[in-house]
Amino acid sequence: MLSIVLPCFNEELNIERTVRETAAWLPGKETSWEIVVVNDGSLDRTAEILGALTREFPSLSIVTHEANRGYGAAVRSGCDRARGDVIGFMDSDGQFSAADFDLLLPHLKTHVFVVGRRRRRADPFVRIVNAKLFGLLSWLVLGIWVRDINCAMKVFTRETWKKIHPGHSTGALINAEMFYHARRSGIPWFTVDVPHAPRRFGRQTGAKPSVIFRMFRELWTMKQG
Repeated sequence: MLSIVLPCFNEELNIERTVRETAAWLPGKETSWEIVVVNDGSLDRTAEILGALTREFPSLSIVTHEANRGYGAAVRSGCDRARGDVIGFMDSDGQFSAADFDLLLPHLKTHVFVVGRRRRRADPFVRIVNAKLFGLLSWLVLGIWVRDINCAMKVFTRETWKKIHPGHSTGALINAEMFYHARRSGIPWFTVDVPHAPRRFGRQTGAKPSVIFRMFRELWTMKQG
């Protein structure tokens, strides 16, 4: 089974299109499949929209956080709930297309952890600078160097998830912690270029001071552990 996990927070303008596009792509796979959406305490109409979609798509499963726990917690909850032998996740904001998992999945024949790298990152300049600084910080503190460390399109086997499962990160640090555990477990990753589109609707939260502060706090905690 193939499980696609979609974390979301206040994505009422994007989540229906993302689910529908994912559900349109998945039937072409030569395996059973499911979509797992994690509603991370959304305050808009996200829950209402997801409720309607579950009546239309039997293979859609919803995980609900009553309060916002953070991006990392949403990814973790979704991957923990996933039933597939292969698990993939991507953001729900329309910047990635589920069809581009076709660029990653073939490499699972030779690798158990396949990660995307945004070919041309379609984000504001400030977010691109923040991402480069975070990549440098991850190298300095954790000793891991990954091009586009926070690219939100990855696939891995269920057994790999058990080994790279994040124990500290509830926010933006989750990708760095996954790579950190992969390196310590001797799991190599394979990188694939993927397209990236501008966010058309809704608001990005990755550059909020609270998100950045949580990332530094979790990085320090993980390093001490």
